[in-house]
Amino acid sequence: MLKYEIHRDLDSGEEWIETTLRGKELLTTYLLNKGTAFTAQERCELGLLGKLPARIETLEEQVKRAYRQYKKYRNDLQKHIYLNNLHDKNEILFYRLVNEHLVEMIPIIYTPVVGKAVQQFSHEFRQPRGLYIAFQDQDKIELILENRTHPEISVIVVTDGERILGIGDQGVGGINIPIAKLMLYTMCGGINPYHTLPIVLDVGTNNEKLLKDPFYLGCRHPRIKGKDYDQFIEKFVRAVQKHMPNTFLHWEDFGRENARRILERYRKQLCTFNDDLQGTSVVATSALLTAMERVNEKLSSQRVVIFGAGTAGVGIADNIVAAMVREGISKKSAEQKIWLIDRSGLLTQDMPDLLPFQLPYARKVGRGMSLKEVVSEVKPTILIGCSAVGGAFTKQIVSTMAAYTPRPIILPLSNPTEQSEATPSQLLLWTKNKALIATGSPFEGIAQCNNAFSFPGVGLGLIAAGARYLTDNMLWSACLALSRCTPKGAHGPLLPPLSEAKKVAYQVALTIVESARREGVARIQDDIPAEVAIKNILWESYYRPVRAKNGLMH
Repeated sequence: MLKYEIHRDLDSGEEWIETTLRGKELLTTYLLNKGTAFTAQERCELGLLGKLPARIETLEEQVKRAYRQYKKYRNDLQKHIYLNNLHDKNEILFYRLVNEHLVEMIPIIYTPVVGKAVQQFSHEFRQPRGLYIAFQDQDKIELILENRTHPEISVIVVTDGERILGIGDQGVGGINIPIAKLMLYTMCGGINPYHTLPIVLDVGTNNEKLLKDPFYLGCRHPRIKGKDYDQFIEKFVRAVQKHMPNTFLHWEDFGRENARRILERYRKQLCTFNDDLQGTSVVATSALLTAMERVNEKLSSQRVVIFGAGTAGVGIADNIVAAMVREGISKKSAEQKIWLIDRSGLLTQDMPDLLPFQLPYARKVGRGMSLKEVVSEVKPTILIGCSAVGGAFTKQIVSTMAAYTPRPIILPLSNPTEQSEATPSQLLLWTKNKALIATGSPFEGIAQCNNAFSFPGVGLGLIAAGARYLTDNMLWSACLALSRCTPKGAHGPLLPPLSEAKKVAYQVALTIVESARREGVARIQDDIPAEVAIKNILWESYYRPVRAKNGLMH
């Protein structure tokens, strides 16, 4: 039963909330709670007299106190827990605080610190958020979706927790990733948090440490796979389509055997997106487009070595191929300019466990050459890491590359930080300051290939456009928009600073709306400008007046 309604004045745009909640129940509802900022009239009407200190504060005063509390924590995980606790108590205050300290707090909320929070999920569990759909409850998925907190959902982020960042299978703890992603959708993209929903599909875990942990909160059995897994995903998608037909569905951290397969199956059936596959490739390709401007060359003339041939690595390869084809070469020629290296070495056609999406990049060579051997033989101009193998880009490998390339372009994209293939200081030292660098983890003074530059703007644009699907051309438009946002100059960074994430999201959203119209997948009226469509759904973190309403709400 809905216990609040949001109203909006069509002329002024001002919003207010009516609720049947009173007293303590209102103070524990994170999207309605104002804490000490409830006005005198609200305190009288809503049963709050005596439940709060007498002083009535502004949101700005609350932010100052919250920041002082935050700064008392010295450990990043403690800071992460504090911010999530605030998120669970007063969402408006949380978003205003983070928006005022965006660069400082995004790494705490999101990567790299969220990886530690995922690993500690069952031990640090305090309050549930989102929905948990266990495999054994697959016949109750519709009931579970009906139990969501907010009736109107614009974006769902869902994971099965199999391939979290660089730490692998984390089971039900993976829910922290959708939660963090949706925070960024709101912080950077301005998407209304009342319209977001994090979900974990609990199909078990193959992580023995979790299965043996007495505190583990997920299903205690090996991962479901094969036909049973596919049927579970099918039931989930059909239930989403039935109950939330216009929702944008974002897949996150699925295993490489499932991620692309799921996306390809459903991408023409609903508006859907895989951030590991598509979001990462948008940001990485945009960084490469900027690098091409710096060296005054075409992407199609480069030799690209990618260490890590999973979802992200092959996604980046595919996007690079598409960009090369746009420059006029054939797809086959473009694929031959990319060398992909997996656990067993260079992908070759005789490898028994190749996945279908890896086949276009498999070489005829009869053995899996190591990264060192490939770099020595290929002499790449671009080296990209998606391996989660810390230190994989050694001094010898980088020096070999630099010996044959005047301006080596190196993107160690793995995170968390300890799994970065190399640090920027190492790369600059080994290349005599010639390298053009962007990293997956945050390093001071270096461009970060942060997906916060892609998915918030993509999602905002899709929602504003009412897009039925997300096409490859729409993603290409996002690449170009991000590249246009990057500072110009021969020695500038390859991507914008993280402080510009909100501006980038807006520009990406604009081009997504315009591209959706060109592609014929937009549902908004043609006479509504893209700027207006976006403005109509942007959410800001301020306290709306809360008014008492008697009786039930439906």
